[in-house]
Amino acid sequence: MKPSLSRRRCLALAACAVAALAAPAAQAQAYPAKPITMVIPFPPGGPTDLVARLLAQKMTAQMGQSVVVDNKPGANGNIGGLFVSKAPADGYTLLYNTSSITLSPALYKSMQYDVLRDLAPVALTAVVPLALVVNPGVPANSVQEFVAYAKANPGRLSYGSAGNGNVTHLAAYQFVRAQGIEATHVPYRGSAPADVDLVAGQIQFMTDTINSVMPFVKDKRLKLLAVTTARRMSLFPDVPTLAETVMAGFEAGAWQGVMVPSGTPAAVVQRLNAEINKALQSPDMREKLAVQGAEPLGSTPEEYGAYVRKELARWASVVKATGVTLD
Repeated sequence: MKPSLSRRRCLALAACAVAALAAPAAQAQAYPAKPITMVIPFPPGGPTDLVARLLAQKMTAQMGQSVVVDNKPGANGNIGGLFVSKAPADGYTLLYNTSSITLSPALYKSMQYDVLRDLAPVALTAVVPLALVVNPGVPANSVQEFVAYAKANPGRLSYGSAGNGNVTHLAAYQFVRAQGIEATHVPYRGSAPADVDLVAGQIQFMTDTINSVMPFVKDKRLKLLAVTTARRMSLFPDVPTLAETVMAGFEAGAWQGVMVPSGTPAAVVQRLNAEINKALQSPDMREKLAVQGAEPLGSTPEEYGAYVRKELARWASVVKATGVTLD
């Protein structure tokens, strides 16, 4: 017996509904169907680039599609951030951001994109401690000796950073201001070129990420005076913290994470989050990060979103206190 016309219509509508519900799942299962671009808003060879490339390699192996790194440095990470904020919200363009993404809104009077509105959090990935390093030509082997030397030579020292308003800039600025040191800030387009000039003696000191300066410290081309963690690092147990020497309670680090354009399908965000957390939990990835002094983190998208909002408030307060502006 053939079904009635009304029953056939009901069956057809039900089939359409099932197909509609199945479409997102099928789309998520098919993702990724082509290479993914991971935008790094800093130069190749810098501390962010080193960790991001490790993650990209691990994700490539896990997902069966290439995760291609694309460096777009400049403007404290804002050039890369703007690029990703305007990219299609399909999961094929990722932003490997740093803490600078929560500094810029407080540093720039006008931003071409809004972090909370135009970008969506995927996962918190890692944190890299900062280190106070000086050129070997500086006659100081401790933080106290360096502060005394700098005060005895007002205006004669300069310090580098990975860019105006970068965490490496603000940490050094806070140190200089707290100690009453007169020194000139020299911003670079990332840590790598700043480190080169620091080794060459073009600048005298810097608060840079530990993974960026570690090779120079190990071969004695830079002197490591202190780290910015709350406790001493296991990699350098004999090196004191700034908190235990001249800045009680001081702590700073360069954290990193992954974001995508707002509107990226939730299923795609969840897939990326799962792949990132899986990569960060793998023993070989953790071992490689530890060698660089980086600590793997991991999070849900919601946890990362809450962390970004908290950091936006924190650095807005710090920037206001220091008086630094970039406009």
